[in-house]
Amino acid sequence: PLPDALPISQIRRAADSIALNIAEGSTGQTNPEFRQFLGYAIRSAVEVVACLYIGQRREIINTKDFHMLYEQTEEVVKMLQGLRNSLR
Repeated sequence: PLPDALPISQIRRAADSIALNIAEGSTGQTNPEFRQFLGYAIRSAVEVVACLYIGQRREIINTKDFHMLYEQTEEVVKMLQGLRNSLR
């Protein structure tokens, strides 16, 4: 059913957006511009987390997978924040 599939497809789009924003921002941009794209990537990662919570609430994602994916996304956010902070 479409309502249940929505969080999974949204997670995929948001996860793709993380990589695409990093790539776009890293190509010949100034540090302030790259920092802006890293901010977009971080927001996309936060969107992934929100989708994970929705998926868990709808029982699309089990607790074990939720925690694994949450921890991986949290690590990505920390790395992105570290990279963004290094560009000051």
